[in-house]
Amino acid sequence: MKHDLTTRKYERRARKLYALFSCLVLALTVMVVPAFAADDPLTVVNNLSEFIFALIRAIGLILLGFGVLQLGLSLKSHDPSQRANGMLTIAGGIVITFTKEILTLITG
Repeated sequence: MKHDLTTRKYERRARKLYALFSCLVLALTVMVVPAFAADDPLTVVNNLSEFIFALIRAIGLILLGFGVLQLGLSLKSHDPSQRANGMLTIAGGIVITFTKEILTLITG
């Protein structure tokens, strides 16, 4: 009897893993996007740079939002250490969000 329950448990787990694997393969197959290479290598590098800076900007905006949330919660709970952490997170989010502009100002 116990062997039968254990077998059912493994069968359920195998079905779940198979369903997850099938969904993953289906999603990867549907989301295939053809990549067209540019003629100029400098264009490729500039496009990659723009993409990386867009990712960095998105991370900075997420940090900025989290800092504002943390600051708001600290004002509600009257917690000075959380308030300081919120301010530092906001400052870090601003710096990370405007990294590209800061680098262009420094390099000229």
